[in-house]
Amino acid sequence: IVSPDVGGVVRARAYAKRLDADLAIVDKRREKAGVSEVMNIIGNVKNQHCILVDDIVDSAGTLCNAAAALMDKGAKSVAGYVTHGVLSGGAIARINASALDEMVTTDSIMATEAFRASEKMRQISVAPLIGEAMYRISKETSVSSLFD
Repeated sequence: IVSPDVGGVVRARAYAKRLDADLAIVDKRREKAGVSEVMNIIGNVKNQHCILVDDIVDSAGTLCNAAAALMDKGAKSVAGYVTHGVLSGGAIARINASALDEMVTTDSIMATEAFRASEKMRQISVAPLIGEAMYRISKETSVSSLFD
């Protein structure tokens, strides 16, 4: 499990712990808004299938740069899993041309035609989770246990 930046380490560590997987971190420097430069990979990714996890992807620059850096360090494959796929501007084209094998988002934001046409993009539904949370709220039972 890989955090694409220092800000996502807590999230990535939680996933790694749940999955009994190793953790790696992309140490990057953002020179200016919308532009990121990958500096270093913290952790051993050689011969590993890497999963980049993040809360939101907009331009996809960070994830695509991170995927390239992971492959340069010997990763077998890289997939991105993000909660909200904003995917503005040329994000889909950037992903299609990147080292990412797959980019998975939830349907919290409606997929565009370009998204649906891409062989690298996949969307999963949050409806069952939201439905179960609503049901539990109506029954006054634990919502937080959904995430145990």
